Amino acid sequence: MRRLPLICNPVPGKLRNKCAMTYDAILALLGFAFATTFTPGPNNMMLITSGVNFGLRRTVPHMLGITLGVVSLVLLTGLGVAGLFHAWPPALTVLKLLSVAYMLWLAWKIANAAAPGEAGAKARPMTLLQAAAFQWVNPKAWAMALGGVAAYIPHPDLASLLIAAAVFAAVSVPSTSFWAAAGQGLRRWLAEPARLRAFNWGMAVLLILSLWPVITMKLAS
Repeated sequence: MRRLPLICNPVPGKLRNKCAMTYDAILALLGFAFATTFTPGPNNMMLITSGVNFGLRRTVPHMLGITLGVVSLVLLTGLGVAGLFHAWPPALTVLKLLSVAYMLWLAWKIANAAAPGEAGAKARPMTLLQAAAFQWVNPKAWAMALGGVAAYIPHPDLASLLIAAAVFAAVSVPSTSFWAAAGQGLRRWLAEPARLRAFNWGMAVLLILSLWPVITMKLAS
């Protein structure tokens, strides 16, 4: 049997293209990844807050964890994890409850975070594994994975999923770096405790507002 290339252009006529992904699909997925990762959401609100409170260097594990979590979510979604929601609809309700509970707890922690000089040894930025695990209760990460796989890989195969994972990983690096660096850039202006408290409360409120997609999230039929 003739082996088809991993990436090619659609075959004209009635023949169906069985390639992993077309170049057009990859470019479209790249645009989707940029739009969904750079725009405000739970990850970016937490990154800018971590940049303010801990600086860019100490936020690096958090940044890498987001990349790892999103990539694993895209891969496992394409391999069939999303089918669980169709097979057992209450699973979506469980995911929503977990997302709401965890993000409310995170919002409370952010709102009550002490200033870096006051926090002492108790304050810690999110670790790589914590940030990776958070993606599984992050509604925006689920929307990215489900939407990306459904729209750009309608017939998932391993090669296509690896390409998609590589696209999201490549876009995640500048996105997470931008938001964490933005937070670090605000550190001097937020050195005044009152300003920092107001900022942390503002980020906590924005994190709570980002729960709206969880409440309205539905499965595509």
